[in-house]
Amino acid sequence: MERDEAAVLTFIERFAGVLTDSGFARMPARVFAALLATDSGRLTAAELAGTLRISPAAVSGAVRYLVQLNLVGREREPGSRRDRYRVHDDVWYEAAVRRDQMLLRWEGSLREGVAALGAASPAGVRMAESLAFFEFVRGELPDLLARWHAQRGERRG
Repeated sequence: MERDEAAVLTFIERFAGVLTDSGFARMPARVFAALLATDSGRLTAAELAGTLRISPAAVSGAVRYLVQLNLVGREREPGSRRDRYRVHDDVWYEAAVRRDQMLLRWEGSLREGVAALGAASPAGVRMAESLAFFEFVRGELPDLLARWHAQRGERRG
């Protein structure tokens, strides 16, 4: 089946908008959506710039941001000096695994907040409630990820 390139570009922009509404910076969201929408999951900076009609500098900044979040990797094209950017195969699973480390840091900061504000103060109670929520999520995350990994394996056969 041949792709409808206009529909693909519309999807890229709409999904990038959803990511942006969720807190992503606009240009990294567009680059990430473009990589997800590519069969190979790999594009050069020139291909990204052409697809999204943006400058190579915009691609560079977006990719740097995505690499820092470990959503995208950089690889050298064999026999070339050009980099290819690729979306990780199990990007959402990996992002969730990294989220565990972030939750741990948030918990530490919230504990400091509870101590600084006093556990009985209204702000301290709010901080303690936030801390309890993040402790709960972090505690559930390993089982959730294990179930996803098992389900993914079953779907792939």
